[in-house]
Amino acid sequence: MCRNIKRLYNFEPPATEEEIQASALQYVRKVSGMQKPSAANAEAFEHAVEAIAAITRELLLQQLETTAPPRTREEEAERARERGQERDRRMRERLLAEE
Repeated sequence: MCRNIKRLYNFEPPATEEEIQASALQYVRKVSGMQKPSAANAEAFEHAVEAIAAITRELLLQQLETTAPPRTREEEAERARERGQERDRRMRERLLAEE
């Protein structure tokens, strides 16, 4: 689940509300251990998602500062593809070494 939580800070254009909500949801799923809460826990689960989203908005928009140039989503996607290809290459090497 953690791999779905994406970096949101210092992007051009800035993180969208949907990205903030999705990351908050993934965080609450991870710490609660629940993919989907029961009816008894649904209200607490949703409250936690909203609280995390609000804190994230405040952190991103009001508190953090940087002198680094903004990142683009395309650059980050390319880096992720490169990491995936490298991970696949290492896995293939390990499998071949085991044979």
